[in-house]
Amino acid sequence: MQADRAPEPFSTFRLDALPLDATYAQEMAGVLSDPALHTWTGGAPEDAGTLRARYERQAAGSPDPAELWWNWVLRVRADGCLAGYVQATVRGARAEVAWVVGTRWQGRGYAKEGAAGLVRHLLDRGSVRTVVAHIHPDHAASAAVATAAGLLPTDGREDGEVRWRRDTARETATDRVACSGRDL
Repeated sequence: MQADRAPEPFSTFRLDALPLDATYAQEMAGVLSDPALHTWTGGAPEDAGTLRARYERQAAGSPDPAELWWNWVLRVRADGCLAGYVQATVRGARAEVAWVVGTRWQGRGYAKEGAAGLVRHLLDRGSVRTVVAHIHPDHAASAAVATAAGLLPTDGREDGEVRWRRDTARETATDRVACSGRDL
């Protein structure tokens, strides 16, 4: 269902974002093994078999043909190790994004780099105009990642999380105002 609309790989300065494949489950089980990663999202670490089954479902794509599930693992180019993942659920011109970097790789800017690369990749493709993320209001690190990716907090809430947003239509309007020297 999703094969012809599969996610394309992309790269940042230090990371390669590789389309999700079940073969990454064993290594990713180790990357995601710290229970602290689930503090804000709930749940618990999954073993390699459970992760493999989830990756197979995600890679097969959404049962809704109007929705795309795009998932990438993040490989640190310098050492070849996987460090986390980024993902986007795309429906029309809107993408909802998320990111997770394993505890061992945190504090190195990989989440910011991966999320910013994901947002740039989505917007550069042309069909996505709005990028949204949902972040727990007390999760300062994830808020910093969203900011680095160009998202801004909104007044919107969903399941207690703050909706962050980047809208290229607004950016274009702001650019026009700046160029014309007057407000719209």
